[in-house]
Amino acid sequence: MDQLVKQRSQALTALLVLAIIWGYNWVVMKSALHYAGPFQFAAMRTFFGALVLFLVLYVTRRSMRLTEFPTMLVLGLLQNVGFTGVLMWALVEGGAGKTAVLTYTMPFWTLLFAWPLLGERVHGWQWLAVIAAVMGMVLIFDPLHIRADAFSMVLAVISGISWALSVIMTKKLHRRHPELDLINLTAWPMLLGSLPMVAIAFWVPAPPILWTTYLIGAVLFNVILCGAFAWLLWLFALQRLPAGVASMGSMLAPVIGVVAAWIQLNEVPDQMEITGMGLIIFSLVLISVLMMRPVNKTNTLPP
Repeated sequence: MDQLVKQRSQALTALLVLAIIWGYNWVVMKSALHYAGPFQFAAMRTFFGALVLFLVLYVTRRSMRLTEFPTMLVLGLLQNVGFTGVLMWALVEGGAGKTAVLTYTMPFWTLLFAWPLLGERVHGWQWLAVIAAVMGMVLIFDPLHIRADAFSMVLAVISGISWALSVIMTKKLHRRHPELDLINLTAWPMLLGSLPMVAIAFWVPAPPILWTTYLIGAVLFNVILCGAFAWLLWLFALQRLPAGVASMGSMLAPVIGVVAAWIQLNEVPDQMEITGMGLIIFSLVLISVLMMRPVNKTNTLPP
């Protein structure tokens, strides 16, 4: 019993640290894109992040064996191209705060995809969360008044969907191979997914990279903290909590992103956007509470 409580506490602490890192990074990434193209920055973040993880595998003498290549490749494409690459593109086209909130609709998509793919059905009060999330996205998009950043918002939602699909795949992979090393499970998808990201960075025209002190610091922040370390925290929590609970635990990140963008980048949301963001955050909180209940009642952790 004590061990189960300890594991749950460690997982929730990991999610808190993760939310702070990922939340503030929206401001870091938006600012860094003044000095590098979105795909160039995404390629540096993913490729060098993978190299750091493989260095850790080598130093700690952990297994570097590639397990289930097709699954790892698809997982890497979803995490690196579908999530990281697309969100960088969204940041170029729109604001950091709004992009953060729409990308973090990931838990909402995870809830929907977990029904057919993991057998976790949507029921009861979860439908209220689904309706609130949909209404929130509609208010942010404001379809009656199409805005200049509509394309950015679509990209942000696509990024969130890609992330949700990677959550489902990771959970299923862990069920098949519970013995798979956490760092190995992080390193291989990141490396495999970074290669097409590097190819895209070379293929898509972009201005020359300006190697300023800020850009170098932003790359290091993303490679070491947001890339390698944060994905380790994410998978650590995902292994010890249900997919939905782990997804909800990271909901603090977009809140931090919105506040940081408001203060540092002067991105002030209008009333419609604030209402939409509020509905999405309410949806995430409600889903989190509902999905935590079975864990609290049984005092056990899922496989």
